[in-house]
Amino acid sequence: MEIKKFINKKPYIISGPCSAESEEQLLNTAKSLKGKINVFRAGVWKPRTKPNSFEGVGKEALFWLQKVQNETGLKVITEVATAKHVELCLNAGIDMLWIGARTTVNPFYVQEISEALSGVNIPVFVKNPIHPDISLWIGALERLNNKGITKLSAIHRGFFTYESSAFRNEPKWELPIELKRKLPDLPIICDPSHISGNRKLIGDISQTAMDLDMNGLMIESHINPKKALSDVNQQLTPTELQNLLDSLIYRKRKSEDEKILSELKYLREKIDTIDEGIVSVLKNRKQFVEEIAQIKLKHNVTIFQLERWFQILNSRQRQATEIGLDPKMISDIYKLIHKYSILTQSKIMRKD
Repeated sequence: MEIKKFINKKPYIISGPCSAESEEQLLNTAKSLKGKINVFRAGVWKPRTKPNSFEGVGKEALFWLQKVQNETGLKVITEVATAKHVELCLNAGIDMLWIGARTTVNPFYVQEISEALSGVNIPVFVKNPIHPDISLWIGALERLNNKGITKLSAIHRGFFTYESSAFRNEPKWELPIELKRKLPDLPIICDPSHISGNRKLIGDISQTAMDLDMNGLMIESHINPKKALSDVNQQLTPTELQNLLDSLIYRKRKSEDEKILSELKYLREKIDTIDEGIVSVLKNRKQFVEEIAQIKLKHNVTIFQLERWFQILNSRQRQATEIGLDPKMISDIYKLIHKYSILTQSKIMRKD
């Protein structure tokens, strides 16, 4: 992918209300944010789960964003979900666009948007799909890139989960890290508002994003959050936003101190030795799994044994708790080990 750098400041801050509700609301919020942010955001069209929810003002709000541009000098950004949205935004001179999570999941929609943007190389931000599918995320970026959009950025806004969670959307930090590994030139912005769903958690999520070397933050800010027509609980006042940004610690990527580098090298070598042992142990474990598969094959026994799986999971979590390890981490690791144990046995059973 050809990606042209357009984010030249870190942290790059995008902020503004979840929804454009009125001209007065947008202008008052934008004027309060001026000097604190790089880009002003507001949702013109709001894809909502239920039809009777506030779904945005629509086209009229684009004129309000033009006033924000003229009266504050801020660049403005909004979400597009259809080719028609793109056409209206381009005609209104909107500086940047983002594609939301509900749109990223649908390649047909992304393709239509990409074609509508063909020949217009404005910055486009792509939110991760609702579910943790990195291929869909990359696919959306590639569709845009294929139509000449090179000023691209990803937005990490978290992922839907059926599990009980403190977050509105699980951060699953490993996904943006993997995206960075695959596309190292792609800037990634974190959206703590949608990850948290709760203004009290936004600060911690923002700090984690900065510690993971993300390029910036998209944080929702409203002049009067309690009266917001959407996402009341996750919007900050401009003053709260400034306080949050002032409280963040911005760390350097590398140290030039030889003593620190030497200490890190020593400890990393220790970890490498341990990891080599873990891989060797997993190889030994696989050999026993293969022997088990041969016995099951010989005696016509099913691969998956529910009671045995629960026994493994519970005992390993209990052991983790006893020695001070995070039981969820151990659970996640063993779910992956179990997955590959099933696959190993399945291959042997199919050879019959």
